[in-house]
Amino acid sequence: MLEIKDLHVRVEDKEILKGVNLTIPKGEVHAIMGRNGSGKSTLSYVMAGKEGYEITKGEVLLDGKNILDLDPNERASAGLFLAFQYPIEIPGVATMTFLKAAMNAQRKARGEDELLTPDFMREVKAAAKLLEIDNSMLKRPLNVGFSGGEKKRAEILQMALLKPKMCVFDETDSGLDIDALRIVSEGVNALRDENRSMLVITHYQRLLNYIVPDVVHVFSNGKIVKSGDKSLALELEEKGYAQYDESA
Repeated sequence: MLEIKDLHVRVEDKEILKGVNLTIPKGEVHAIMGRNGSGKSTLSYVMAGKEGYEITKGEVLLDGKNILDLDPNERASAGLFLAFQYPIEIPGVATMTFLKAAMNAQRKARGEDELLTPDFMREVKAAAKLLEIDNSMLKRPLNVGFSGGEKKRAEILQMALLKPKMCVFDETDSGLDIDALRIVSEGVNALRDENRSMLVITHYQRLLNYIVPDVVHVFSNGKIVKSGDKSLALELEEKGYAQYDESA
């Protein structure tokens, strides 16, 4: 599904990613844990195609195709989805209008017909119910005035509707209280599928109590320095990241 090979990335004169290697098979959920400034979010931004990053070496393959050669919208059409740490507000754009435009853009890229309004409404209502999103939230401008939990639920709603094959969550637990974390995690878990892979980026083990990964990777100083099962996250929670600084 996803294969990252020897990825090196610079921002201005500073090298941020220093040889990232990662393989996520189809259907698996992997987690990356690391301290602030280790390069975790940079990895997600580079995968999604955010500007301002110089890729000096390496590849990011999605189903064997190097997506670094694609524009961000082409990466999305290829099946990549990024849930942001801090989703932006878009005043003047209704949430439902945004969702319909995004879904139909994806369908057009795949050579499919646009959704008729009744079909679109049925899909949105079914997904919104799972995430405890009411109609009043769907009628508001995208993310405008939303709480942290509402913004994250709105993103998981987008994911549910767009049905990507590779989902990346950049510190999705940021700003969430326990109830919101539970709701968002249940939405993510409902979308786990043998044909869908996920990469969860986080500082804390608590998110992984809800979204249990198949593999945990430790990220330090711009690369992965250790991988293991769920017990590795518990070890990090207990002992911290300092033990991995030297190996990085």
